[in-house]
Formats: sequence, C-alpha cells, structure tokens
Amino acid sequence: MSLMDFIKKQFIDVIQWTEDGDGTLAWRFPMSGMEIQNGGQLVVRASQMALFVNEGQVADVFGPGTHRLTTQTLPVLTYLKNWDKLFESPFKSDVYFFSTRQQMDQKWGTPQPITIRDKDFGAVRLRAFGNYSFRIVDPKLFHTEISGTRESYGVSDIEGQLRGLVLQNISDAVASSGIAFLDLAANQMEFAQALSKQLEPEVARLGLQLEGMTVQSVSLPEELQKILDQKIGMGMVGNDMAKFMQYQTAQAIPKFAEGSGGGGGGIAGDAMGLGAGVALGQVLAQNLQAGLHAPAPAAASVAAAVPTLRPDEIIATLEKLGDLKAKGILTAEEFDAKKAELLKKLA
Repeated sequence: MSLMDFIKKQFIDVIQWTEDGDGTLAWRFPMSGMEIQNGGQLVVRASQMALFVNEGQVADVFGPGTHRLTTQTLPVLTYLKNWDKLFESPFKSDVYFFSTRQQMDQKWGTPQPITIRDKDFGAVRLRAFGNYSFRIVDPKLFHTEISGTRESYGVSDIEGQLRGLVLQNISDAVASSGIAFLDLAANQMEFAQALSKQLEPEVARLGLQLEGMTVQSVSLPEELQKILDQKIGMGMVGNDMAKFMQYQTAQAIPKFAEGSGGGGGGIAGDAMGLGAGVALGQVLAQNLQAGLHAPAPAAASVAAAVPTLRPDEIIATLEKLGDLKAKGILTAEEFDAKKAELLKKLA
C-alpha cells in the first residue's frame, strides 16, 4: 500500500449507536470500507448489546459499557483472524447493535373466531385480544435466526410472526390452564399467565423473552353467553330448591305477560314448564322479594305448594331440570336432590 493510500484510508476510533426510537431491534454499524483502529472504543449503552461478526462468523458479544478494542477484549475475533497477541494494525469486522429494551404494547387478537375443544361443550369458537411485551436476550441467536445481515431490523418486521405464535398456542393454553370454558372471560389474568407460559419456549428459540402478556377481552359464542348469564343468575339465588323455583318464575313471568295479550299458548306453556305451573308461579311470585333477601321458606310451606302439581307438571319440571344439568348449571348432586324431592309427590 502506498503512503497516499494509507493516508486516504479512514479509521474508526469510536463505534456507537444512538437509537432513534423508531422500534429498531438490530442495526449494522456503517463501515463503508473503513477499518476499526486498534485500541478504538466501543460504546454500548444501557439498553443495548453489540455483536462482532467476521466473514460471516459470529465472534464477540459486548454488553453495556465502554470497551477498548484489543486482542484481550476481542478473544474470539483474535482467534478467528489468527492475530498475534500484540497486533497493531487496524482491522475490519461487521458490528451489529441490538436494542434490549422492552418493546411495549404489541397487539394480538383473533381476526376470526378460532375453534377450541372443551371437555364440557365439545368444539366451540372463541374470540380474544390483548397485548404483550418482549425484549432481545440472546443477540447471537437473534442475529443468526432472524435479523441476519440486514442493515436494520425493526419490530414491524417480526410482529406478524409473534402474533401468529400467540394465535397458534391459544388452544393449548386453554387446555393447560384448567379453567372451565365458561369461566375464561372472568379469569383473564390466569388465562394470560397460561398463554405466556405456553409461548415462552417458542419465543426463546428466536433469542427473545416475553416480559408481559395480557388478555383484555374474551368473547364467548352467543349460546354459551346465555348459559353463563343463567349460571350467574343462579349464583345470586344459591342452590336452594325454593329459591331456584322463584328465580325461574321471575324469569318466566315477563314472557308470560307479553304473550297473554295475543292469546298465544306457547309462551304460557314455557312459563308453566319452567315454573312448574302458573298456579305455583303465582304463589312463588308473591314470596319472591322476601325469598331473595331472607332464609329459604320452611319445608312445610314448600310442601304445601308442591302437592297442587299434577303428575304431568312434575314430569315437565324434571325435564327442565335435566336440561339445566346437561348444560352444567346444576350439578349431578343438586339434580338428584331436586328429582327425589319432586318424585316423592308422585307417590
């Protein structure tokens, strides 16, 4: 090399990256034919890591701090280039910076309902959305698997892949959470924790780490939402048989009133089935207010009302109770107790 060429050659004394806040995850320092001066400085800020790559081979990784570049601080690169221990000449190597700060408020959601298998309801369709945050923890892995030799790699380049991983793991997260399907909407924090646990090994393969996961909304199918509303209503009155009949009568009376004006019998029949007859409904409706705020009626008073039921009305009531058991609103023990109580009246 001539003296003039040597003079024209540019040397780098300080290597650093000032992030511009645009969601950049990886950035290659612009060498443009320049060489790094032996003894030069590498400045890595608190939310960064730096990676040296020589001829396609990943070499040394530097964490936050100011580093003087010598054979002692570049052991892997020294080995790759077969330098003497006291090399003095400048050297050339690609330097990549990685942002290790949290990437917040990344959105995920189900554009279309996804099918979930549930032990109680079989195949059901679910919609949900929320957000998550992540950071780079393994720049070597992220460089070799994701960002590569690109000049710049941003959050927008990987968000589609991460969102797909979330959707792909929802079914397994629901299964592993142990949360009943009807209770997902009321247990969003537990659902988010199960989803995060399911995703951790998936994102670790990319050199990333999940820092937070939220489930902000879970939408159940309309028919299951109705069952959930009934379950909530039953929770308000408890499992007492008399209060159960009062609750069902209160639900049926408005429908009966709407249908009675047109002379139709369909709604009236439904009210009879749910409330075990209009006559019983009238008796229970009178005690509804007191029954919801006071101890259950005495067994004698219930027994006095039930004998007025005809056998076909008792059978209709048992069929309705069987439907509630099948839908999960009544347990098997509750159903058996109510069935035994009603069957006594047939003897």
